[in-house]
Amino acid sequence: MWTRGTAVPQRTAAARRRGRVAVFGVWLGACAGVAVLALAGPARAAVPQIVAYYDGGMPVADIPAGHLNDIIYAFEEPNAADVCARPSASQRHLIQSLRRLRRQHPGLRVLVSIGGWDQAPQYSDIALTGASRAKFARSCVRLLIQREHFDGIDLDWEFPVHGGMNRSRPQDRADATALVRALRRQLDALGRRTHRHYLLTVATPAGTWQEGGAYSVGESYDLAALVPYVDWFNVMTYDMNTIFSPYSGFNTPLHANRHDPEPQPERARDNLADAVRYYEAHGVPPQKILLGIAFYGRGFTGVSGHDAGLYSKYTGGYPETPWKTIESRMLTSPDWVRHWSASAEAPWLYNAQRHIFFTYDDPQSLAIKAAFVRREHLRGVMIWVLGEDDARNSLLRALVWGLHVQKSSP
Repeated sequence: MWTRGTAVPQRTAAARRRGRVAVFGVWLGACAGVAVLALAGPARAAVPQIVAYYDGGMPVADIPAGHLNDIIYAFEEPNAADVCARPSASQRHLIQSLRRLRRQHPGLRVLVSIGGWDQAPQYSDIALTGASRAKFARSCVRLLIQREHFDGIDLDWEFPVHGGMNRSRPQDRADATALVRALRRQLDALGRRTHRHYLLTVATPAGTWQEGGAYSVGESYDLAALVPYVDWFNVMTYDMNTIFSPYSGFNTPLHANRHDPEPQPERARDNLADAVRYYEAHGVPPQKILLGIAFYGRGFTGVSGHDAGLYSKYTGGYPETPWKTIESRMLTSPDWVRHWSASAEAPWLYNAQRHIFFTYDDPQSLAIKAAFVRREHLRGVMIWVLGEDDARNSLLRALVWGLHVQKSSP
């Protein structure tokens, strides 16, 4: 275990690292029958809910749809005329495949996300006036809901006012609320004609380190004002420590650690438990919070060997790496030694030869996060991104078990 800033290796040989993963996999396999039953039939529509973004990173036919309530296709984006762009031929092929998947899994819903980290630089212009907002909302509903038959829209503006790569204005915060309201108005108008409800969700940040330095979600979004219009918030409770952070740290820590040298108030906010408390304190009910789950890890290069690279100054970033690669290449290599944090309730790897600190989630830590979701009565979890799990769906199965098995241990 990790205590008071001291890292203790949990295994010193690749075979022992593989052994722990294998044992946990056997446990998950034993629980699989319970997990599938928990998501079968009418229970699929009930919380806890499992939502996953899909960006084409795996064949649609391989998507484990039986474990999902909702798939969010990423990304659509506005075009130069500030209206929703028509999907390309390759996008339409994926969309058609997703529709076929939906028919095969009654109760599965497929949404479309508009935007992304660097995919919607003109959101500030789109949201600027009542006319521009109405124009955009009408085009999205007509093209994506009526023509492409999505079940709803996810708005992913990263981020109003500041903190991202997209252009911004001081009035973006109020304009973002107005844009969501315009989309809700158009979706409800269509719903009255078709006698159904169309979903509207918003992808919102949690970590305080964004491009440009320290950042607060409250400066970008009026969370309480959005609540009446959205079905839920896809809270991005990952990327808590990135190349914008001053020290190496965990991607998705569950709790803060008092030995973290990160300055306040950032240290108190850059963990999942406090991010949830922040949202609730700003008017978002737990039933509208989906906890973001990362199926990838990231790292820091040039770290100190003290505490196996944890909370160290660094020289650069290690590439974002999917779990399937972490499991197959890093956990099987003697160069990477696994450690565990009692506060983050998550593992990390340290490469002493290359001075790399690497932070990620595995089945053990995700089962703990899922139990937290259930304990805090949150709506469920949101996954970024399908295609990064291993062939056995170890991460997804850990989430299913943690969300639907009521006992805390197998």
